[in-house]
Amino acid sequence: MNNTTRSILLAGVGGQGIIRASDILSLVMIEAGYDVKKSEVHGMAQRGGCVTSHVRYGKKVYSPMAKKGDVDILVSFEKLETLRYLDYLKPEGKIIINDEEIYPPSVNLGEVEYPDNINELIASHFSNPKVIRASEMALKAGNHKTSNSAILGALSLYLDIQTNFWESVLRNAFSEKILEANLRAFNFGRNA
Repeated sequence: MNNTTRSILLAGVGGQGIIRASDILSLVMIEAGYDVKKSEVHGMAQRGGCVTSHVRYGKKVYSPMAKKGDVDILVSFEKLETLRYLDYLKPEGKIIINDEEIYPPSVNLGEVEYPDNINELIASHFSNPKVIRASEMALKAGNHKTSNSAILGALSLYLDIQTNFWESVLRNAFSEKILEANLRAFNFGRNA
């Protein structure tokens, strides 16, 4: 294990399971032997506001938040949130975009239009952003609330963490009633 601290920023909208996903991600990193620090912001989350969580891991991590330009992987649970947090990403950073649109109040009120070319705009500035359809994967898995597990599955491909750590943490994170759907969603995300 080298001394490099890596940073992952999860961003989305309240109700998408971002905090739960960052908790699972942090536990996976701990299981894999890393020091982990996590920070979250969920101010108006219950009203559809922005939610972010920084997860930083390495041999020794001193700060829970990455500064702008220092994030290795941006995981966007909602397309517009990708644009909001691009300035945190390193030039060579990776992006995972959940191809879901949740309109903010300004769009719902007709004050502004939701941009229709977000994925193309990002692809023109960053190499190989990965766009997934986590909601479709969740429905296919049998529970529409498992989108965050599908997104974690896609993220797992960018991390050098053995699959058994993911499965162990997922098995402890969910009740028996929803465990199998979350495991299926995670695997759909891994195979996206």
